[in-house]
Amino acid sequence: MEERTFKISKKAFLNTLIILFILMVVALILTYVIPSGSYKRVISNGIETIDPNSFTFVPKEYYPIHRLFTAPIEVLISKDAPLVITIMLFILFVSGSFSILSKANIVKAIILSITKRFEKRKYLLIAIVIFIFMSLGAILGLFEETIPLVPLVVSLAISMGFDELTGLGMSLLAVGFGFSAAISNPFSIGVAQKIAGLPLFSGAYLRIVFFIITYITTTLFIITHARAVEKENKSTNLKEYIANPKEARAIGFFVFSLILMLFVVIFTPFNATLSTFSLPLITLIFLIAGFGSGIIAGLSFKETFKTFLEGILNVAPSIILILMAVSVKHIIEQGNVIDTILHFAQAYILKTNQYLGGFLMYVTTLFLNFFIGSASAKAFLVMPILAPLSDLVGLTRQVAVTSYCFGDGFSNLLYPTNAVLIIGLSLVDMPYPKWIKWTIKIQAIIFVISILFLMFAIKIHYGPF
Repeated sequence: MEERTFKISKKAFLNTLIILFILMVVALILTYVIPSGSYKRVISNGIETIDPNSFTFVPKEYYPIHRLFTAPIEVLISKDAPLVITIMLFILFVSGSFSILSKANIVKAIILSITKRFEKRKYLLIAIVIFIFMSLGAILGLFEETIPLVPLVVSLAISMGFDELTGLGMSLLAVGFGFSAAISNPFSIGVAQKIAGLPLFSGAYLRIVFFIITYITTTLFIITHARAVEKENKSTNLKEYIANPKEARAIGFFVFSLILMLFVVIFTPFNATLSTFSLPLITLIFLIAGFGSGIIAGLSFKETFKTFLEGILNVAPSIILILMAVSVKHIIEQGNVIDTILHFAQAYILKTNQYLGGFLMYVTTLFLNFFIGSASAKAFLVMPILAPLSDLVGLTRQVAVTSYCFGDGFSNLLYPTNAVLIIGLSLVDMPYPKWIKWTIKIQAIIFVISILFLMFAIKIHYGPF
């Protein structure tokens, strides 16, 4: 098995940079052509939402064109700065730690062990990994927390004779789709139902059906791709890798660290404090796992630290891409047009019938997800409007929540403004255009399925409230 160094290439960097700059320009244009407006924010039970009847237009404050070039820096002093800085440290430390694990042959030993075990059941392994990642998203609401595992799954896919896209599909795509095909996702279903006044996680029976349909569709798509790739690649002669005693102890330490990360992941949705600090905590655990495993495996501290820095430098250019992705939201917020877009959607939905109304709720959330990636933040903005709107057009509030969740999640793996997507692609040097060319097919399929499912939910008055 050939050792892999994850490093963002010049071509991948430039392609993504150009796309993000174009999107920043589009965001700037929108702030000029859409009137500025605002809803009043209200605090209820410690949660900030909007008053759906309070919209007013406000004087237009044009975002200066020259600030297009300073926006990526401005986000570092905006209200989103703590999250942005956390995400940047996350990708740097994960990459550095993964480099140590690779240098110490820990990744090689783990991957070859799994590959040997499933050598004659490759596609079963693909199905199992996809199910695990989709379940983490659908049940626990995980997304960015799974990023440290993406390079491992990509390495696993390559060792089985597949390619990077197969590995990304098994991990990043799967967890993202699971997040949207939510069963009990506390950050989308949980928050949206709470704002809509619904019993927590009610209506799960229909969401489980949709999860199963999404899982089968996604698995078939990825396995079909994997088969095509395997036919093109020469068969790989796997050799047994026997870890020396130090490496064996290092592997044990790393596995223990992964179990510790899993505990954090499992309990995060049920503890508000842990939820706030889950990403920094997972980053810290992975950092300790990297350094600890490297030193236990026999690397000197100097060699371990040097390898760590090399890993950081490999993905350092992606920090610029993350800042640009987040600045799209910053620009649109500075122009005060998000609330106006929501107000226009509200006015139009009121004039429609049930089916068109449900579809427009989906599309409105889908559009806003381009600028606001956080599921819970978007729920606080959107659901106070969608919930009463559903009453007025004859929809159940459960349908409104479903429309919101569909619009919120799937496009996380489509929009380059999503920082988690940029991180995942950067860690394995996957150019965004190549990714989008591949995923647009499954995105289109899932979009059609979700629309049909939404229409069915409207037809049966999914609820009953």
